[in-house]
Amino acid sequence: MATRLSVIATRTGDAGTTGLGDGSRVPKNAPRIEAMGNVDELNSVIGLLRTEALPTGIDKLLARVQNDLFDLGAELCIPGHAAITEAHVTFLDTSLDHYNADLGKLQEFILPGGSRSAALAHLARTVCRRTERSVVALHADETINAPVMQYLNRLSDLCFVLSRALNRAAGQSDILWSREPVV
Repeated sequence: MATRLSVIATRTGDAGTTGLGDGSRVPKNAPRIEAMGNVDELNSVIGLLRTEALPTGIDKLLARVQNDLFDLGAELCIPGHAAITEAHVTFLDTSLDHYNADLGKLQEFILPGGSRSAALAHLARTVCRRTERSVVALHADETINAPVMQYLNRLSDLCFVLSRALNRAAGQSDILWSREPVV
């Protein structure tokens, strides 16, 4: 992508439209723009998570995810452009296997919480799920490359696993759902 912004306030969106990477203009509430905005929010939440003191491997993984999400957003911004591939999905699968290998078997549902970093990973998971839903909604009207949806699906799973790994690294227990009222 060769485009670099030198002017931020262009005023071209004042009438409620925005430009796509192919030069076309669409309403700011179009499904494609909703999906792009959700990807941007997800990237921001992961950036917030990365401000925490994280194990080096997790921080490096999330740095790569942030760059992948930027590429995924570019794919959505330029209709017909493909940036996310099966290799990106495979990378997430490998990361899932790596971080899940040392975690105990789930005995109960896990609630967001424990350490601050784990709670932020849960927040990233929920934003990722919303992002995935918006991309699936877009796909109902326009063709979206399958790896984009697969990537988001795996990423939400990875965020869940990372929340558990972050609690473990912080010496915190996962917060388990209980059938009994908490008093």
